[in-house]
Formats: sequence, structure tokens, C-alpha cells
Amino acid sequence: MKRLFVYLKNYKKECILAPLFKLLEACFELFVPLVMASMIDYGITNRDMGYIGKMGLVLVALAIVGLISAITAQFFAAKAAVGVAAALRQGLFEHIQDLNFTNIDKAGTSTMITRMTSDVNQVQSGINMVLRLFLRSPIIVFGAMIMAFTIDVKSAMIFVVTIPVLAVIVFGIMLITMPLYKKVQAALDKVLGITRENLTGVRVIRAFHQEKQEQERFREHNEALTSLQKFVGKISACMNPVTYVVVNAATIALIYTGAIQVNVGNLTQGEVVAILNYMSQILIELVKLANLIILTTKAIACADRVAAVFEIQNEEDAEAWQQRAEGLARQHGNAENPGGNVCAGDAPFLAFNHVSLTYQGAGDETLHDMHFTVNKGETIGVIGGTGSGKSSLVNLIPGFYPATEGEILLEGKNIKDIPEDELRMRIGIVPQKAVLFKGTIRSNLLWGKPDATEKELWQALDLAQAREVVEGKEDQLDAKVIQGGKNFSGGQRQRLTIARALVRKPEILILDDSASALDYATDAKLRKALAGIENQTTTFIVSQRASSVRHADKIIVLDDGEMAGVGTHQALLETCGVYQEIYYSQYPEEKVAK
Repeated sequence: MKRLFVYLKNYKKECILAPLFKLLEACFELFVPLVMASMIDYGITNRDMGYIGKMGLVLVALAIVGLISAITAQFFAAKAAVGVAAALRQGLFEHIQDLNFTNIDKAGTSTMITRMTSDVNQVQSGINMVLRLFLRSPIIVFGAMIMAFTIDVKSAMIFVVTIPVLAVIVFGIMLITMPLYKKVQAALDKVLGITRENLTGVRVIRAFHQEKQEQERFREHNEALTSLQKFVGKISACMNPVTYVVVNAATIALIYTGAIQVNVGNLTQGEVVAILNYMSQILIELVKLANLIILTTKAIACADRVAAVFEIQNEEDAEAWQQRAEGLARQHGNAENPGGNVCAGDAPFLAFNHVSLTYQGAGDETLHDMHFTVNKGETIGVIGGTGSGKSSLVNLIPGFYPATEGEILLEGKNIKDIPEDELRMRIGIVPQKAVLFKGTIRSNLLWGKPDATEKELWQALDLAQAREVVEGKEDQLDAKVIQGGKNFSGGQRQRLTIARALVRKPEILILDDSASALDYATDAKLRKALAGIENQTTTFIVSQRASSVRHADKIIVLDDGEMAGVGTHQALLETCGVYQEIYYSQYPEEKVAK
């Protein structure tokens, strides 16, 4: 929660001026009952029209000054609230972008969206209302009580009893509703998660005719959210009627006490009216304060949820920090051995040293004891059955997930010692799911290299066998891409995402089953083009097709998270049973011929 206060630093002036102008408005409002009392006791009683007119002008002046103060306060409060919300939303987005895959998976997409939209909007409303009313309402309440004491102590004692009772009611309801509002927002996360899941998977839902089941699932969670909101709303709704009862009971007591005081000559009629006006002011402000408390309760609950996202950090255990420190020490070295203990010239380009991976919350290891080396410019095939850990293996190279055991060395350096930006700029990645962003083909390709020339873009398209895709569009590179690239076929999206990675001319290219939608002829052309790249790109090809990896310099065969074999296609056919099973299931005629 404290972290969110830093976003108010740029709006110190607004955070001071808004309450001060509201305070000014409240002070002028407290003089109104005194002017009314004077008008009754002197103007109306003596039928002095001149005095009545003069006091009327005073009331108009107080109203104008109060209005100007209120508008000014509203301007500064709105400016601060909107500015803080914008900065908070930007900061939250940047923080989420910095999280590793483990933390993003842990938090969940729907939760992140809810907290960046609904929760931040609630925080914005809370800041706006607090700046406008957190000084005004208490000043009116206690100021009215003090002004009542200046008129008549005995009548004002009713205020002393009434205000603590009202405070107990207001803050008691606040303490009850605050945790409930957190539950409401959590229930909203679930509804949003189901909505997102249904919208992204609408084709699958219709293909399996699951519309009614999904409607029922949504209805169940939506009704749970509605019931919770109604329950909290009923508790919050008790605030206004209970405060009205207490204040009206106090008003009755004031009228009774005031009548007796007027009868014995201790009070004038105007003074009784003034005290009643002060009680009315207290009633109005307590209603506002009650609404402020409800809104603030929601805002605090939402602010805690937003702060919880900021508290999610990319964790590194003590051993990882120790490894990093040792790596930096080796890097700086000493005068006799500047390169440290590892000489980059003697080290392989990429090495996995007994690497294991366990996803957070998973019971068993996903990868166990990955141990192999890769030379610069080699093509590495990664093959295995579904769930064998192929994607997990290549996701370790750019550091998407931290290795839980062992180390990954790039040119002799632990990748944990390489700045993230530098590491990612050396790697081109084409994920399993081909993702294009709304814009143009050009804007998507420039993700790989923002300053790429048109020649470089066409070269990347040629390598990715995507030239015909672009030339088939009227605007070619400037052809529109709708959200998710839905105006392209699956194979076209895959070729464009491969071109996006190749624009960068990466040292390491990772193709994570990214040619699954391509026909065999196009796949073969793609592999031939990648093999002819001149800048010695090290390529990882993840595939379930034996044809995609059979010509690789080295093939890594995975089976249930473990290495079943490493070698060339011919060597694995002779020695690796898992590879034989995969290969001959796709080429049964060769097994028969054999």
C-alpha cells in the first residue's frame, strides 16, 4: 500500500490545494446559520427590510465564494486523481512486463487485467473523493458542534453525544465491509477469467457444442458475484438510514431543549434555528462521509490488490546470487588471468551443465539433468513426445524460466550474469503459438529490429518463405494486420513470425514447433534457407516431425523430461529406442524395408 503513495509525489500541490479550498468552502458554510439567526432575530423580528436585504447579500456572497472554492477544489482533486491513476496504470504495466514467466503464470492474466482496469479506476475514484471530502466533512461536523457551543452549551451537549454514536456506526460498517469488498474483487477476477477463456476459445466451444455448459458455468460464477455484491450492498445501505435515525432523534431532542430554552428566555428563536441548521449540516455531511467511507473502503481494497502485484518480484535464491557474484568475479579476474577461470575461446558456444527445471507449484521436475554442448553455427533438433519438455528446454535459453539446478553457459558466461536486454537481443524466438499484433506487416516485422531497412525486411521474408504472403497483399508491407493476425492463415502467421525473428539476425534462433502449420515442401525450403544463413546463426528446431530435425547437426531426444539420446539422425536410429519409435511411426515404410 505504501508503494502507491510514491505516485502522489508529482501532485503534491494538487493534494494540498484541493483540501484547502474545500476547507475554505466549509468555513464559509459554517457562517450561514449565524447570518440566518441574525436575520431572524433582528431583521424579521424588527421588520427591518434593509437589514434583511443586507444579510441576504451576505448570504449570496458566501454562496458565490463557496461555489468558486468548490469548483477550484474539484479541479485540483480531479487532476491529481486522474494523473495518479494514469501513472499507476503505466507503472503496473511496466512492472508486469518485467516479470518472468513463472510470476505471470502464478498471477494469471485475468487477475492482471482486472487490477489494471477495474481496481485502478476504483483507486482513482477514491483519491478524488478523499481529496474533496476528507477535510470538509470532519470540519463541518466538528465545526458545527463548536459553533453550537458558542450559541448554547446545554443544547450543544446533544452534539457531543450524537457525533460519537455516528462515528461508531460509520467506522463499524467500514471495518465489516472492507474485507468483503476484497472478496468481491476476487470474484470479479473469476468472472473475467471465464469471460476471457470463452472469448479466446469460442471456436473450440462451438466445435464441441459446449455453449450451454459454458453459459451455466458463467451463470454460476456471475450469480456468486452478484450475491456477494448484494450482501455487501445491504450492509453498506444500512449506513444512511441508521445515521438518519440518530440525527433525527438528535434533532427532536434539540427542538425540545430549544423550546424550553426559548420559553425561559435563554435562547432566541434565531439561535434555535441556527442550532437546527448546524444539526442539518451535520446530517448532510455524515451522509457524504458515509458514502466516502464506502468508496474509500472499496478503493483501499483495490489499492491493496494493485500493491500485491507490485510486490510480486522475480525471485532469485541465495545460490543464484552466489553464482552471479562468482561469475562477475571471474569476469573481472585479476592481472595474471583477466579472463578468470573460464576462457571464452576454449568454451563451447552454449553449454547446459546438469540443468534441471521445476515449475513453481509443480510436484515433480519438468526437466532433469540436461547436459550437452552446442557449437556456434550448429543446427540443433529437439524432438520428443507430447509433454516431454521440449518447449521448457528452449525457454531456459533466453531465461524465461530460471533453472532450478545446474547452469547454462553462453560463451563461457552463466546467462544469469548477462544483462537481460543483452541476452534477449542475441536471441530470436518463434513461439509455438504464432502471435501478430494489430498494425501492419511492417510494424510487426520491426519488432525484431526497429531500425531495419526495407531491404532487410524483404531478406527476412525470403528466408522465412513469406515473400508470397506479403506480395499477395495490395499494400504489401503496409498491409493491415488485425488483432491476433486473424486475417492471415495459420501457416502465413507462422512464416511472418519467423521473418520477425530473422530480421534481428540473431546469434541464436529458436523455432519452437513454429512450422507445424506449414506443408512439407515449404518446411523443407525453410530449413534449407536457414541452413544457408551466412552469419553463423545457431538454430534450435523444436518439432514432433522427424523430417524437420533429421538433417540437424545434433538431435536431442527427450522422454518425460529426461535426455533419451543426443547425436545425429543416423546415430540415433542405431542407438536410441525413443527416436526409433518416433521416426518409424512417421516413416513405417522404412522400417518395413529394413
